[in-house]
Amino acid sequence: MVVGRRKQEEYNLSMKNNKCKICRRLGVKLFLKGEKCLSPNCPIIKKPYPPGLRRKKRSRPLSEYGKELKEKQKLRNWYGLREAQFRKYVKQALEKRGKTDSVGLLIKTLESRLDNVIFRLGLSSSRSQAKQLISHSHFLVNGSEINIPSYQVKLGDTITIRPQKLKKGAFQNISFKLKKYQPPSWLEFSLKTLEGKVVAEPGIEEVAPPAEIPAIFEYYSR
Repeated sequence: MVVGRRKQEEYNLSMKNNKCKICRRLGVKLFLKGEKCLSPNCPIIKKPYPPGLRRKKRSRPLSEYGKELKEKQKLRNWYGLREAQFRKYVKQALEKRGKTDSVGLLIKTLESRLDNVIFRLGLSSSRSQAKQLISHSHFLVNGSEINIPSYQVKLGDTITIRPQKLKKGAFQNISFKLKKYQPPSWLEFSLKTLEGKVVAEPGIEEVAPPAEIPAIFEYYSR
């Protein structure tokens, strides 16, 4: 049955309970576990094959639907989004297809999420940690407390750590850690004031997403 097969493919590619298995299943490093992803102990380096007892058997070629699903899962998991959230962003981009660069619009929207900006500034080791820090009110945007990870930052916005949160473990030696870190060109960060600023709009060339966006659009256009 087609519906059953699609649900099974969705489940197999999701692997929600283990972030390392998500990367191994999708065959690409999505940097879901912060510093561990940069170490030689990264599971996708030690075990560069899909998880499961059938790993030694030749895998069946994916259907067109399966390929599109895989690309969708790559990008959704890269940004750490729930299906409903991700679908909403894609649908918004699809609505403007033909009127604007829908691929660029989708990436701009995803990159402009506050949790992603915190991660890109180097203030968190992963997007999941950024979500947690934002939810616990660790940051200010233009001087106002924002505790919504999906908040869309805009050109000219400034992001700072709340002064009373600077002593928290996540920000220990933050100046030393960021001394050699270079954020993307559309963001600026001052080590002296520990302030980040959005100075341009994110572009797909610099972002280099790990998925084929047109295939994702085809998936949601079915």
